[in-house]
Amino acid sequence: MGGGRSKRRGPKELSSTVLLDRRALWTENAVPGTTVYGESLRRFSGREHRRWDPNRSKLGAAMLRTQADPAELLPEQGTSVLYLGAGHGTSVSHLYDHVCGEQNRLGGRLVCVDLAPRCLRELTHMATNRPGLVPVLGDARKHDAWGVLLPRKVNWLFQDVAQAGQVEMFVRACRRFLSVNGQGLLSLKAASERWTGEGEAALFAGVEHHLLEAGFRVEESIELTGYEDNHRLYHVTMLEA
Repeated sequence: MGGGRSKRRGPKELSSTVLLDRRALWTENAVPGTTVYGESLRRFSGREHRRWDPNRSKLGAAMLRTQADPAELLPEQGTSVLYLGAGHGTSVSHLYDHVCGEQNRLGGRLVCVDLAPRCLRELTHMATNRPGLVPVLGDARKHDAWGVLLPRKVNWLFQDVAQAGQVEMFVRACRRFLSVNGQGLLSLKAASERWTGEGEAALFAGVEHHLLEAGFRVEESIELTGYEDNHRLYHVTMLEA
């Protein structure tokens, strides 16, 4: 009997624009021929994709670490989403590939808020050839300053703001902008929270309890150690306005 090699499986489609190839994530490049942060490019089925580096993206890391289907962490394509603490735009660029696609053929909208002028410059440059990407210079806590950009509630909200009071900030943002049954993702940095002296595990458990008490269903608490030490990503569903 032959002992030939088993045939290598092709990549798994998480959406029409996001692939999981073994342990690597790829998004179909919305601006073919260009990279955002020096990431690898590769063609799948004749279409150019960009490798989503989990070491530079907490969302990418969570998608590789989740015990559930990674697709559950993504927003629906062609929808409006809110990203608080957009940073230099690594995750934002891949979300754009997924939510909007080339020249926003999917009709999505990605509102990205950050307080740092340098980050906003990079996001604004990125937006020049990505219609539907909306960079906002603003404080994630001060909704009245930029909330007019979201006249209707969204079904997906991501927060990555490393400062004390992250959890309450997330709860307030979700109550203002996230629809009932919408998906919220909180990237929490332990060192930025007020330290109680009880240890990191107790801190993370307290965060989960806070989210439950605030009216969310906690779908998963995802440990990011190895990609982002002292970080955890909470995936929640909004149960009540």
